[in-house]
Amino acid sequence: MQKVNGNGTLRNTVEIWRIFLFGGLVSIVFLYYTFRLFNLQIVQGPQWSAQAEENRIREINTPAQRGIILDRNNYVLAQNIASYNVIITPASLPDDAGATQEILRQLSQLIKVPINRSEVTTENPYAPCRSDHGITQIVEHGTTFAPYEPVRITCDIDQNLAMVIMEKSVDWPGVGIEIESVRDYPTGSLTAAVVGFQGPISEAEEDYYVERGFVANRDKVGYAGAERFFQSILGGSNGLRVAEVDVGGQVLRDVEPPVPPEPGDNIKLTLDTRLQSAAESILINEINFWNTYLNTIRSTSGVIIAINPQTGEILAMVSYPTYENNRMARFIPEYYYEQLSEDPAIPLMNHAVGDELNAGSVFKLVTAIGALNEGVITTDQIIEAPPKITIQERFADNLTGITREYVDWNDAGFGQLDFVHCIANSSNVCFYKVGGGYQDEIEEGLGICRLGTYARAMGYGNYPEIELPLVEDGLVPDPTWKRLNLGENWSTGDTYLATVGQGFVTATPLQVLLSAAVIANDGVMMRPTILHEIVDGEGNVVQPFRPEQLWDMTEDPLIDEMVDPDTSGGCENKITGQKKTVEPWVIDTVQEGMRLAVLEGTLEREFENVTIAAAGKTGTAEYCDKYANEQGRCVFGQWPTHSWTVAYAPYDEPEIAVVAFVYNGGEGASVAGPIVRQLLEAYFSIKAGDTVANP
Repeated sequence: MQKVNGNGTLRNTVEIWRIFLFGGLVSIVFLYYTFRLFNLQIVQGPQWSAQAEENRIREINTPAQRGIILDRNNYVLAQNIASYNVIITPASLPDDAGATQEILRQLSQLIKVPINRSEVTTENPYAPCRSDHGITQIVEHGTTFAPYEPVRITCDIDQNLAMVIMEKSVDWPGVGIEIESVRDYPTGSLTAAVVGFQGPISEAEEDYYVERGFVANRDKVGYAGAERFFQSILGGSNGLRVAEVDVGGQVLRDVEPPVPPEPGDNIKLTLDTRLQSAAESILINEINFWNTYLNTIRSTSGVIIAINPQTGEILAMVSYPTYENNRMARFIPEYYYEQLSEDPAIPLMNHAVGDELNAGSVFKLVTAIGALNEGVITTDQIIEAPPKITIQERFADNLTGITREYVDWNDAGFGQLDFVHCIANSSNVCFYKVGGGYQDEIEEGLGICRLGTYARAMGYGNYPEIELPLVEDGLVPDPTWKRLNLGENWSTGDTYLATVGQGFVTATPLQVLLSAAVIANDGVMMRPTILHEIVDGEGNVVQPFRPEQLWDMTEDPLIDEMVDPDTSGGCENKITGQKKTVEPWVIDTVQEGMRLAVLEGTLEREFENVTIAAAGKTGTAEYCDKYANEQGRCVFGQWPTHSWTVAYAPYDEPEIAVVAFVYNGGEGASVAGPIVRQLLEAYFSIKAGDTVANP
């Protein structure tokens, strides 16, 4: 404070400590802001500069065009088509709120999306194309977070409606049409099991795909079939644009030369859509026929596959029931996916490669090759084939065991047979004896260990692979496997059952087909493939078709580490180190048996009027899965059966081999046999038509 002296001058009455206190406070504030300024500009300067630069610079990821999928005749199986989405850029809407509301009202009437509905919240977030919010709420959400970024109001609208909106966009600033590329599958469910479908990047795979330049919640990747297996080929590489943006997110300019996206290559599959269509019709018609004839839904699923045994090309692969992959093209409907997932027939599974099934008598081809090659049986040896035999089922050599009957499928038995006719008639008793031995008639059978070696050489087990996801290995059992998984010793009965493809033996339909294809191809195993060639967007062949020979059983010593038939110590303890090939006459003999099956054996009736020289093998496989068990059908001696048939043609120079499987189909020859026969006829009919069209 100030006071007036007697002489009229002013006198300062403020105490000195107050002046120092005030000066000190001012100094502290000044020093604090000086320190903060130094810290922000000098110490943390690089960090804030980098953050400012990061806010100023935006990396814009541009999606690549996905490659298309064709069949061997260039018929389109998967392609990209235009989808029209209605978008609004909030920053481009009129400044006048009334004019904006009028535009939104008119747009709402046109696209049938309410102008007002639920608010965008954390519990009810905005999801492009799938939100249940109103247009106003979606626009407000976009205005808040990125006003210069378009927000999708509705997606995949009709093209005519899109054209109307594009015309009106002249008078509707901020409203536009986004043209998005989406997947389309012209053949739909016909090839869905092989082609597959796309879906959004899952949370489990997000890191993997983000590292490779994909954008989660925008890009789609293969979920099944060829779409998934060939993702790296079909997906291409996304492009990158580094741009400068203002505070509102509006792009101002590019700061680096943009990297254009690289489109994915196209792939041509080995499938023939015409044969695929015929195969599906034949399979479904046969299943429906028997279900109608028996007045009950006996069979619910099946498989049919055709292969060129000389090249390994899969010509047709049908897994029934299947699904409609076009319904997955834009997004995967939750209700539809749940419906497919809960279906007991498992339509989402490609049963041709993903189902492990009891193989039954088609597995006898393995036993036949092994028994002949190991000298267990000779071609001129006569085997007694009564309706049933009785054996001692032992779990160890020093145990007496219990007696058990093993019956033939033919209640009357076959009498006396040579081994070629054992194959032709598929005599169970005959194969029991050569597989497990029988008294003095066949003192030492093939045994489970040697049987497993030949099975793996003929395509069973964990190889060879094919270009499809979720391929199962089946099971070629041995004593070690049983001890580890079931805690039991191997029994002589297990060997008898395995020799006819029962017991613990399981296989996929593709493996069954390969076992016949290698016989048809004189012992040469070709790698099965669905890939014919890879072609770029300009039509240039990037990778031509190259058939791959895996091994020749008559030349390559691939059947190695042969084992003794004694299984008491497990196969791994009985390795002899012996390497052996298959004698050509062995394969010739089995081919002869398969030919006789068509001429006078199990397939005689089904191929009676067929002019094509074919050879084949039937199978009726007993099974007990959870569905049969729930129905109380797993009764010893009365188990339900699957139907199998495999065949190839022409006999002298095979160019196609076919396998058919019908779940719970019953007797193999009468159910699966007609399916195989009809597909062979369809193949040669198509071939004849092509010859006429292109002489």
